[in-house]
Amino acid sequence: MSLRIIFMGTPEFSVPTLAALAGAGHQIVAVYTQPPRPGGRRGLDLQKSPVHQAAELLGIPVLTPVNFKDEADRQTFREFDADVAVVVAYGLLLPEAILTGTRLGCYNGHASLLPRWRGAAPIQRAIMAGDHETGMMVMKMDKGLDTGPVALTKTVQIGEAMTSGELHDKLMQVGATLMKEAIGKLEADDLPLTAQPEEGVVYAQKISKAETRIEFAKSAREVHDHIRGLSPFPGAWFELEIAGKPERVKVLNSERVAAEGPAGTMLDDHLTIACGEGAVRPTRLQRAGGKALGLADFLRGTPVAVGTRIG
Repeated sequence: MSLRIIFMGTPEFSVPTLAALAGAGHQIVAVYTQPPRPGGRRGLDLQKSPVHQAAELLGIPVLTPVNFKDEADRQTFREFDADVAVVVAYGLLLPEAILTGTRLGCYNGHASLLPRWRGAAPIQRAIMAGDHETGMMVMKMDKGLDTGPVALTKTVQIGEAMTSGELHDKLMQVGATLMKEAIGKLEADDLPLTAQPEEGVVYAQKISKAETRIEFAKSAREVHDHIRGLSPFPGAWFELEIAGKPERVKVLNSERVAAEGPAGTMLDDHLTIACGEGAVRPTRLQRAGGKALGLADFLRGTPVAVGTRIG
Protein backbone atom coordinates (compact mmCIF):
# COMPACT_ATOMS: atom_id res chain seq x y z
CA MET A 1 0.00 0.00 0.00
CA SER A 2 1.54 3.31 -1.09
CA LEU A 3 1.46 6.54 0.91
CA ARG A 4 -0.48 9.66 -0.03
CA ILE A 5 2.22 12.35 -0.27
CA ILE A 6 2.22 16.12 -0.59
CA PHE A 7 5.54 17.16 -2.13
CA MET A 8 6.96 20.62 -1.42
CA GLY A 9 10.00 21.89 -3.34
CA THR A 10 11.12 24.51 -5.81
CA PRO A 11 14.58 24.33 -7.50
CA GLU A 12 16.28 21.71 -9.66
CA PHE A 13 17.71 20.18 -6.47
CA SER A 14 14.22 18.97 -5.51
CA VAL A 15 13.24 17.35 -8.81
CA PRO A 16 15.05 13.97 -8.47
CA THR A 17 13.32 13.36 -5.12
CA LEU A 18 9.91 14.07 -6.62
CA ALA A 19 10.67 11.70 -9.49
CA ALA A 20 11.97 9.00 -7.13
CA LEU A 21 8.86 9.06 -4.96
CA ALA A 22 6.54 9.00 -7.96
CA GLY A 23 8.57 6.16 -9.47
CA ALA A 24 8.31 4.17 -6.24
CA GLY A 25 4.54 4.02 -6.68
CA HIS A 26 3.51 6.49 -4.01
CA GLN A 27 0.51 8.68 -4.73
CA ILE A 28 1.65 12.30 -5.01
CA VAL A 29 -1.66 14.04 -4.37
CA ALA A 30 -0.30 17.58 -4.76
CA VAL A 31 2.89 19.53 -5.32
CA TYR A 32 3.54 22.85 -3.59
CA THR A 33 6.19 25.14 -5.06
CA GLN A 34 7.13 28.81 -5.18
CA PRO A 35 4.99 30.97 -7.50
CA PRO A 36 6.28 31.70 -11.02
CA ARG A 37 8.86 34.50 -11.02
CA PRO A 38 9.87 37.01 -13.68
CA GLY A 39 12.56 35.55 -15.93
CA GLY A 40 13.55 35.16 -19.55
CA ARG A 41 16.04 37.30 -21.41
CA ARG A 42 14.35 40.56 -20.41
CA GLY A 43 12.92 39.39 -17.11
CA LEU A 44 9.38 40.00 -18.35
CA ASP A 45 8.08 36.44 -18.71
CA LEU A 46 6.89 34.50 -15.68
CA GLN A 47 8.98 31.34 -15.25
CA LYS A 48 7.62 28.25 -13.51
CA SER A 49 10.00 26.59 -11.06
CA PRO A 50 11.76 23.34 -12.06
CA VAL A 51 9.52 21.43 -9.62
CA HIS A 52 6.43 23.08 -11.10
CA GLN A 53 7.44 21.97 -14.58
CA ALA A 54 8.29 18.43 -13.44
CA ALA A 55 4.96 18.07 -11.62
CA GLU A 56 3.03 19.12 -14.69
CA LEU A 57 4.84 16.48 -16.76
CA LEU A 58 3.82 13.90 -14.15
CA GLY A 59 0.22 15.14 -14.20
CA ILE A 60 0.24 16.19 -10.55
CA PRO A 61 -1.83 19.20 -9.32
CA VAL A 62 0.40 22.19 -8.49
CA LEU A 63 -0.28 24.87 -5.87
CA THR A 64 1.77 28.05 -5.45
CA PRO A 65 0.68 29.98 -2.34
CA VAL A 66 2.87 32.94 -1.44
CA ASN A 67 2.72 31.77 2.17
CA PHE A 68 0.34 29.92 4.46
CA LYS A 69 -1.03 32.87 6.42
CA ASP A 70 -4.44 32.53 4.73
CA GLU A 71 -6.63 29.99 6.51
CA ALA A 72 -8.05 28.95 3.14
CA ASP A 73 -4.58 27.78 2.04
CA ARG A 74 -4.16 25.82 5.27
CA GLN A 75 -7.56 24.22 4.85
CA THR A 76 -6.77 23.22 1.26
CA PHE A 77 -3.58 21.56 2.49
CA ARG A 78 -5.49 19.54 5.10
CA GLU A 79 -8.20 18.55 2.63
CA PHE A 80 -5.72 16.57 0.55
CA ASP A 81 -5.86 14.07 3.44
CA ALA A 82 -2.20 13.16 2.90
CA ASP A 83 -0.26 10.67 4.98
CA VAL A 84 2.94 12.72 4.87
CA ALA A 85 4.50 15.84 3.38
CA VAL A 86 7.98 15.63 1.86
CA VAL A 87 9.91 18.91 1.77
CA VAL A 88 13.09 19.51 -0.25
CA ALA A 89 14.30 23.10 -0.71
CA TYR A 90 10.79 24.54 -0.76
CA GLY A 91 11.86 28.05 0.22
CA LEU A 92 9.28 28.84 2.90
CA LEU A 93 9.25 28.37 6.67
CA LEU A 94 6.23 26.19 7.37
CA PRO A 95 3.80 27.13 10.16
CA GLU A 96 2.69 24.56 12.72
CA ALA A 97 -0.66 24.18 10.93
CA ILE A 98 1.20 22.73 7.94
CA LEU A 99 3.74 20.72 9.97
CA THR A 100 0.80 18.93 11.62
CA GLY A 101 -1.47 18.98 8.58
CA THR A 102 -0.81 15.38 7.52
CA ARG A 103 -1.22 12.09 9.37
CA LEU A 104 2.53 11.46 9.81
CA GLY A 105 3.93 14.99 9.66
CA CYS A 106 6.55 16.58 7.38
CA TYR A 107 9.92 15.07 6.44
CA ASN A 108 12.70 17.24 5.04
CA GLY A 109 15.68 16.36 2.86
CA HIS A 110 18.52 18.62 4.09
CA ALA A 111 21.96 18.93 2.46
CA SER A 112 24.28 18.83 5.48
CA LEU A 113 25.30 16.70 8.44
CA LEU A 114 23.05 18.29 11.04
CA PRO A 115 23.36 20.08 13.37
CA ARG A 116 26.22 21.54 11.31
CA TRP A 117 24.98 23.95 8.64
CA ARG A 118 21.36 24.48 9.52
CA GLY A 119 19.73 27.02 7.25
CA ALA A 120 19.72 28.41 3.74
CA ALA A 121 23.11 27.70 2.14
CA PRO A 122 24.56 24.47 3.58
CA ILE A 123 26.29 23.33 0.37
CA GLN A 124 28.19 26.57 -0.23
CA ARG A 125 29.04 27.09 3.44
CA ALA A 126 30.49 23.60 3.84
CA ILE A 127 32.93 24.16 0.98
CA MET A 128 33.76 27.74 1.97
CA ALA A 129 34.63 26.49 5.46
CA GLY A 130 36.97 23.86 4.04
CA ASP A 131 34.90 20.89 5.27
CA HIS A 132 36.08 17.51 4.01
CA GLU A 133 32.67 15.87 4.20
CA THR A 134 28.99 16.68 4.21
CA GLY A 135 25.91 14.67 3.39
CA MET A 136 22.15 14.36 3.10
CA MET A 137 19.82 13.88 6.00
CA VAL A 138 16.14 13.08 6.21
CA MET A 139 14.66 14.70 9.29
CA LYS A 140 11.19 15.10 10.74
CA MET A 141 10.40 18.79 10.77
CA ASP A 142 9.42 20.77 13.83
CA LYS A 143 8.94 24.48 14.52
CA GLY A 144 12.68 25.23 14.66
CA LEU A 145 15.06 25.88 11.77
CA ASP A 146 16.31 22.40 10.78
CA THR A 147 16.12 21.29 14.41
CA GLY A 148 13.96 18.17 14.12
CA PRO A 149 15.01 14.57 14.82
CA VAL A 150 17.02 12.80 12.12
CA ALA A 151 15.81 9.61 10.44
CA LEU A 152 18.47 8.69 7.87
CA THR A 153 21.93 9.99 6.93
CA LYS A 154 24.25 9.51 3.95
CA THR A 155 27.75 11.01 4.13
CA VAL A 156 29.43 12.46 1.02
CA GLN A 157 33.12 13.34 0.72
CA ILE A 158 34.08 16.82 -0.51
CA GLY A 159 37.04 16.67 -2.89
CA GLU A 160 39.91 19.18 -2.83
CA ALA A 161 38.74 20.83 -6.05
CA MET A 162 34.98 20.15 -5.82
CA THR A 163 32.77 23.19 -6.45
CA SER A 164 29.40 23.88 -4.91
CA GLY A 165 27.81 23.14 -8.29
CA GLU A 166 29.39 19.70 -8.41
CA LEU A 167 28.49 18.97 -4.79
CA HIS A 168 24.93 20.17 -5.44
CA ASP A 169 24.53 17.68 -8.29
CA LYS A 170 25.95 14.84 -6.20
CA LEU A 171 23.78 15.57 -3.17
CA MET A 172 20.53 15.94 -5.08
CA GLN A 173 20.89 12.37 -6.38
CA VAL A 174 21.94 11.04 -2.96
CA GLY A 175 19.01 12.88 -1.41
CA ALA A 176 16.50 11.36 -3.82
CA THR A 177 17.66 7.83 -3.01
CA LEU A 178 17.72 8.54 0.73
CA MET A 179 14.22 10.03 0.81
CA LYS A 180 12.83 7.13 -1.20
CA GLU A 181 14.33 4.76 1.40
CA ALA A 182 12.99 6.85 4.27
CA ILE A 183 9.44 6.96 2.96
CA GLY A 184 9.56 3.22 2.32
CA LYS A 185 10.56 2.69 5.96
CA LEU A 186 7.89 5.13 7.11
CA GLU A 187 5.27 3.17 5.17
CA ALA A 188 6.47 -0.01 6.93
CA ASP A 189 6.43 1.77 10.32
CA ASP A 190 10.16 1.15 10.56
CA LEU A 191 11.68 4.65 10.37
CA PRO A 192 13.89 5.50 13.39
CA LEU A 193 14.17 9.05 14.71
CA THR A 194 17.16 10.36 16.67
CA ALA A 195 17.31 13.78 18.31
CA GLN A 196 20.07 16.06 17.04
CA PRO A 197 22.97 16.67 19.44
CA GLU A 198 23.05 20.01 21.21
CA GLU A 199 26.75 20.46 20.41
CA GLY A 200 28.12 21.42 17.01
CA VAL A 201 25.33 23.70 15.85
CA VAL A 202 26.43 25.95 12.97
CA TYR A 203 24.15 28.09 10.80
CA ALA A 204 24.51 28.38 7.02
CA GLN A 205 23.54 31.98 6.41
CA LYS A 206 22.31 32.97 2.96
CA ILE A 207 25.15 34.10 0.68
CA SER A 208 25.29 37.90 0.44
CA LYS A 209 26.70 39.91 -2.45
CA ALA A 210 29.05 41.66 -0.03
CA GLU A 211 31.04 38.46 0.59
CA THR A 212 31.57 37.42 -3.03
CA ARG A 213 34.66 39.60 -3.61
CA ILE A 214 37.90 37.64 -3.25
CA GLU A 215 40.13 38.82 -0.40
CA PHE A 216 43.67 37.88 -1.37
CA ALA A 217 44.92 38.94 2.05
CA LYS A 218 43.53 35.61 3.30
CA SER A 219 45.46 32.36 2.97
CA ALA A 220 45.53 30.45 -0.32
CA ARG A 221 43.51 27.70 1.36
CA GLU A 222 40.77 30.15 2.32
CA VAL A 223 40.76 31.87 -1.08
CA HIS A 224 40.57 28.55 -2.94
CA ASP A 225 37.68 27.35 -0.75
CA HIS A 226 35.91 30.68 -1.21
CA ILE A 227 36.19 30.43 -4.99
CA ARG A 228 34.91 26.87 -5.29
CA GLY A 229 32.23 27.41 -2.67
CA LEU A 230 30.69 30.19 -4.77
CA SER A 231 31.06 28.41 -8.13
CA PRO A 232 29.16 28.57 -10.39
CA PHE A 233 26.74 30.95 -8.64
CA PRO A 234 26.94 33.69 -7.57
CA GLY A 235 30.67 33.48 -8.37
CA ALA A 236 33.66 34.87 -6.51
CA TRP A 237 35.35 37.78 -8.27
CA PHE A 238 38.23 40.22 -8.33
CA GLU A 239 38.54 43.55 -10.07
CA LEU A 240 41.02 43.90 -12.92
CA GLU A 241 41.83 46.92 -15.07
CA ILE A 242 41.10 45.99 -18.68
CA ALA A 243 41.58 48.52 -21.48
CA GLY A 244 41.96 51.26 -18.87
CA LYS A 245 38.72 50.44 -17.05
CA PRO A 246 38.10 48.38 -13.90
CA GLU A 247 36.11 45.24 -14.61
CA ARG A 248 34.88 42.39 -12.47
CA VAL A 249 36.28 38.98 -13.36
CA LYS A 250 34.65 35.90 -11.88
CA VAL A 251 36.83 32.96 -10.90
CA LEU A 252 34.99 29.66 -11.27
CA ASN A 253 37.86 27.27 -10.60
CA SER A 254 41.30 27.60 -9.05
CA GLU A 255 44.27 25.68 -7.72
CA ARG A 256 46.70 26.37 -4.92
CA VAL A 257 50.31 27.11 -5.87
CA ALA A 258 53.49 26.95 -3.78
CA ALA A 259 54.57 30.56 -4.24
CA GLU A 260 54.86 33.69 -2.12
CA GLY A 261 54.64 37.44 -2.64
CA PRO A 262 52.73 40.55 -1.61
CA ALA A 263 49.03 39.67 -1.35
CA GLY A 264 47.11 40.42 -4.54
CA THR A 265 50.17 40.51 -6.80
CA MET A 266 50.47 38.66 -10.13
CA LEU A 267 53.58 36.54 -9.65
CA ASP A 268 54.02 35.10 -13.15
CA ASP A 269 52.53 35.02 -16.64
CA HIS A 270 50.25 32.10 -15.65
CA LEU A 271 48.05 34.36 -13.52
CA THR A 272 49.41 33.07 -10.21
CA ILE A 273 48.15 35.49 -7.55
CA ALA A 274 49.86 35.85 -4.18
CA CYS A 275 47.70 35.49 -1.07
CA GLY A 276 48.35 36.33 2.56
CA GLU A 277 49.92 32.89 2.74
CA GLY A 278 50.74 30.94 -0.42
CA ALA A 279 49.16 31.66 -3.80
CA VAL A 280 46.29 30.62 -6.06
CA ARG A 281 46.00 30.27 -9.80
CA PRO A 282 42.56 30.76 -11.39
CA THR A 283 41.95 28.00 -13.94
CA ARG A 284 38.53 29.05 -15.23
CA LEU A 285 37.42 32.67 -15.44
CA GLN A 286 34.59 34.77 -16.80
CA ARG A 287 34.58 38.43 -17.76
CA ALA A 288 31.42 40.46 -17.29
CA GLY A 289 28.98 39.55 -20.05
CA GLY A 290 31.33 36.92 -21.48
CA LYS A 291 31.47 33.14 -21.38
CA ALA A 292 33.55 31.07 -19.00
CA LEU A 293 37.08 30.41 -20.33
CA GLY A 294 39.98 28.24 -19.36
CA LEU A 295 43.12 30.02 -18.19
CA ALA A 296 44.98 29.87 -21.52
CA ASP A 297 42.01 31.22 -23.50
CA PHE A 298 41.40 33.95 -20.94
CA LEU A 299 45.02 35.15 -21.05
CA ARG A 300 45.04 35.02 -24.83
CA GLY A 301 42.28 37.64 -24.90
CA THR A 302 43.17 39.43 -21.66
CA PRO A 303 46.90 39.46 -20.99
CA VAL A 304 47.90 40.45 -17.45
CA ALA A 305 51.38 41.78 -16.71
CA VAL A 306 53.55 40.24 -14.01
CA GLY A 307 53.51 42.53 -10.97
CA THR A 308 49.96 43.73 -11.52
CA ARG A 309 48.25 44.42 -8.17
CA ILE A 310 44.65 43.50 -7.42
CA GLY A 311 42.55 45.10 -4.69
